[in-house]
Amino acid sequence: MLDWNESAWASLFVGVALKSTAVLGAAWLAAFLLRRQSAAARHLVWTTAFAALLALPFFSLSLPALSVPVARTFLPGVVFQATSTASADVLASRTRPPVNATVPPKSAPWRPDWGSSLMLLWALGGAVSFAHMLAACVVVGRMRRTAKLLNIPDLGVLARPLGLDREVSVLETPPGSMPMTFGLLRPAVFIPADAAEWSEERRRLVLLHELAHVRRRDTATHLLARIAMTLYWWNPLAWAAWREFLKERERAADDLVLACGTRASEYASHLLEIARSMQSPRMIGRVAVAMARPLQLEGRLLAILDANRNRNIPRRAFAVAGALLAACIVAPLAALQALPANVDAMIRAAVSQRNYQMLEDAVAVSEAAREYEIARKLLESSLAIRAEVFGTQSVGYGMGLLKLGDLERKHRNAQEAESRYTEAVSVLGNRPEAGRPLIALGIAALRRKEPDRAIEYFQRAQIANPAIAGPALRWMAMVREQENNISEAESLYQRALAIEDSDSAERATTVELYARFLRRQGRENEAASMQEQAAALRKAAGSQATLSRQRAAAAVYRAGGGVTPPSVIYKVEPEYTEEASVARYEGTVVVSVEIGKDGIARGMQVIRGLGLGLNEKAMEAITQWRFKPGVKDGQPVNVAAIIEVNYRLL
Repeated sequence: MLDWNESAWASLFVGVALKSTAVLGAAWLAAFLLRRQSAAARHLVWTTAFAALLALPFFSLSLPALSVPVARTFLPGVVFQATSTASADVLASRTRPPVNATVPPKSAPWRPDWGSSLMLLWALGGAVSFAHMLAACVVVGRMRRTAKLLNIPDLGVLARPLGLDREVSVLETPPGSMPMTFGLLRPAVFIPADAAEWSEERRRLVLLHELAHVRRRDTATHLLARIAMTLYWWNPLAWAAWREFLKERERAADDLVLACGTRASEYASHLLEIARSMQSPRMIGRVAVAMARPLQLEGRLLAILDANRNRNIPRRAFAVAGALLAACIVAPLAALQALPANVDAMIRAAVSQRNYQMLEDAVAVSEAAREYEIARKLLESSLAIRAEVFGTQSVGYGMGLLKLGDLERKHRNAQEAESRYTEAVSVLGNRPEAGRPLIALGIAALRRKEPDRAIEYFQRAQIANPAIAGPALRWMAMVREQENNISEAESLYQRALAIEDSDSAERATTVELYARFLRRQGRENEAASMQEQAAALRKAAGSQATLSRQRAAAAVYRAGGGVTPPSVIYKVEPEYTEEASVARYEGTVVVSVEIGKDGIARGMQVIRGLGLGLNEKAMEAITQWRFKPGVKDGQPVNVAAIIEVNYRLL
């Protein structure tokens, strides 16, 4: 299982904070569009918004992440060059301790970073707010238990025009206290003891108003919104929404009272007097619905006296439509994930769904952004899910180890990669999937100058997966060549060529290396013939890229004829791969690109390539180049270019 660490909580908070702002913004827009509708309709908007805010964190954790695939195709013209060099022996590897290495523990005092400090502040504020709610519930609950039950003979008569069919208790509170409503399952109306001195009309209007709150179930929506405020207490938009929620709720209750035939002027007069002469403890207002709040009284009275105001009660279909619309907005919004901010939330969602593929799909995104640590974290989490789904001795688990090994190898963590490959081979055994990690382990042994062990790995790879026997034999030939066992080396090269596909990239690499072998033996004519074969294979592969470029030719300019060519302003030299360094492999990779208006190379196509991962390394470097874009008629335009990457050993 994954730990809920400080980074995970901070990521969740940042994601929810941004998404909650979007939800509240949508609610404000909806309330504005409904400004000519009734207060009840706008109150429904704010109630839905608070419900969405409560659902947002749970949706963010449980829904799978949404990703947007982007496909781009482009093309070539101006020529740029780059050179990659490496030692003729072995490239130095940046390493970190292997998985099972023992690292001496270091004791250091815990120091919270900004993320943990933010989370502590959020949790503290939420805890204080929730504690106030609980305290208010205790106070109101005690008040309810000790209050005197009043017998109101005409209560049913008052409730009938409101369409209220629930049993409601009327309780007596201390003199001077504000009339209010409290209770979810057993609602109760609180009126002060001095209500006995009121006129019959005032008593009727007060009871009508409180029964209207019961009819509308305002105590339930009040608690829902208040709980949401305990989570979003730090958000100014949430507090503004809370004020609108209270305002529209009271106006909606007033509309119900007026719909019962009450004169607006008389109702406004009684409401003003109650607001002036009575008050409720602030704490109780957190959980109970009070009749009047002095700060909102002026606008409320104007609304009561406005004869042209819409006072219609929304139909149930309106509420259902609002809830569905909110779900359609909140669910996709909650599912949106970003790397790296929400990577922990993505991992938690994948773990809850046992969906390792979700994480592995995101690895390409993080690698493209050169976020290697994030890519490793995603794959390690994916491996944990694979272990739970398939078991630690399964092919599925072995493939997860293999993916981690590939990542470590790509980023030149040789010891870590070798450790992962060794684990993968121990799980995969002699299955075909073990062929590739066995070849990687053989190359690592060759790098350490352990030829016998390297041969053993290559032979095992050939047996496990005959489909990669060609590359395995080629590596065995290079081992024997380094040992100066010329006859066996040539035999192995020829065996590799005999079984490799005639038009494959692997065959092109084998032909190039065999040509180099022949040249070292002084057999220039044979070497030249083999080199021509390799060139033909590379040219055939490059022709496919040419077809792709021609499709986009109309959208891209070429330098000349009024088009100023782009120029390089920042360049990263490509790296050698470990395989190419160990094999002492040289050559040139030619890549066609489109240099966009933003100075970034896109749509890369290899016109003439090399094997052993050098094509990929060339394109990886080119993605980091930055150009001054080409110009036509004073405006930046997309310009085709060619980039040649020369790999040379020192």
